[in-house]
Amino acid sequence: MQVGVFARTFPGSEPAGVLAGVRGAGFAVAQFNLACAGLPSMPDDVPDAAIRAIDAAAKATGVGLVALSGTYNMAHPDSRVRDDGLRRLGVVIETAAGLSIPLVTLCTGTRNAEDQWAHHPDNADPSAWGDMAREMEKALQLAERHSVDLGIEPEQANIVTSADDALRLISEMGSNRLRVVLDPANLFERANADEARAIVTEAVERTAGHVTLAHAKDRFADGRFAAAGQGVVDFAEFVARLKATGFDGPLVTHGLSAEEAPGVARFLKELV
Repeated sequence: MQVGVFARTFPGSEPAGVLAGVRGAGFAVAQFNLACAGLPSMPDDVPDAAIRAIDAAAKATGVGLVALSGTYNMAHPDSRVRDDGLRRLGVVIETAAGLSIPLVTLCTGTRNAEDQWAHHPDNADPSAWGDMAREMEKALQLAERHSVDLGIEPEQANIVTSADDALRLISEMGSNRLRVVLDPANLFERANADEARAIVTEAVERTAGHVTLAHAKDRFADGRFAAAGQGVVDFAEFVARLKATGFDGPLVTHGLSAEEAPGVARFLKELV
């Protein structure tokens, strides 16, 4: 299990400098975002020069690129916004393939038109699931074409909120290209340590065999996010249970500052 970090944790829009920060903080791998190459996260186009710069920076620093962010609101109430997001996702998937990045991470979306990470009461309406599922079918066609996997993350504000939701979607899609990104802090909003441990344990067991990437973010009991090791998530237990399921993929942290990164890298490497 390799320990990594969101590349956007480190400032800058030049891949060489950003990935040097990743390596300098003690991480072996990174989830990359095209903003780290001076582009929009979901661009209209990725110039060949940008792909060459990202590839050269990864090779020079020895940082493995294990995922590329490709999030747009797959349940946006306006179909035109969804269409535009899907078009941009196609660019991201093609870029991932060009860089030999195996996974593009997604956002299963929300009916909140202003913020793809914000809850909306209409998320529970069957039409929201239907719109998201139709987007996912189209996204998987793009992924199959380029031999790239797609990662969905249970997230309380989005359509897929739980391990069971993720498994339902995987079953409906019928594609082995659709995988789970498991972040323990996104499985609940407020919980004490015992409640969090029970929720996370169940999710790890339910998604066994489907998880391709684990995230390492924490929460305080009052719901605020925290750097890994500072909140109620029992990361020693989380890592041990992931290993018990046979998971040997990347463990990628985020929700922390660049200054906190070296300490979190040491904390997580001791666990894996």
